[in-house]
Amino acid sequence: MQGLDFTVVFAYWPLLAEGLGWTVVLSVTSALVSVLAGIGFALLVLYGSALVRYPIRLFMWLFMGTPLLLQLFLIYFGLSQIGIDIPALGAGIIALSLHFAVYNADIFQAGILSVDRGQTEAARSLGFGRHRTLVYIIVPQAVRNTLPAVGSMMIALLKESAIVSMIGIAEIVHSAQLAISETYRPFEFYLTAAVLYYILNLILEAGLRRIEGKVELSR
Repeated sequence: MQGLDFTVVFAYWPLLAEGLGWTVVLSVTSALVSVLAGIGFALLVLYGSALVRYPIRLFMWLFMGTPLLLQLFLIYFGLSQIGIDIPALGAGIIALSLHFAVYNADIFQAGILSVDRGQTEAARSLGFGRHRTLVYIIVPQAVRNTLPAVGSMMIALLKESAIVSMIGIAEIVHSAQLAISETYRPFEFYLTAAVLYYILNLILEAGLRRIEGKVELSR
């Protein structure tokens, strides 16, 4: 019976550290894109013309009703069949960004609709047009009001980023699998990967709490 030996992890730490770095890059980039795209989708659904609004709603419905893994495979493998070759990292970022953007869009829609209509009327009375009212008055308040919910989505995105290992991106899980294939030590490396994700999660939660605290002080 083979006992546990965590010393083997140290020999593969450079590989795991590289995976950790790619996980951070992937998660941060996807989080930023998903938030910006979510705001854009929300505004188009609420204020866009019917020619734009209904296709966006259909797109959101499709992405909410299908698994992230399927979306990832369609973007990475499916698009290549019609001549659109996207690198693995790009496909991972696009899939994660779009998957969480549609959920962020729902959150931002609720946040925008929750802003007091008097704010819009006050802005108009000060000479703000529709565009400036949205950009400077409505959207900032909606983002501030929805920060906890969007933060939860970002934590979920960090955890779901492991799925990109399925297309060969060398993030934490993929790096752990490479080490396991050489050492046949699954428990040690999968547990190490879990610890790394937990540490990233704690850092993200601490950052979100700090941002929320600053937002509360600014009210």
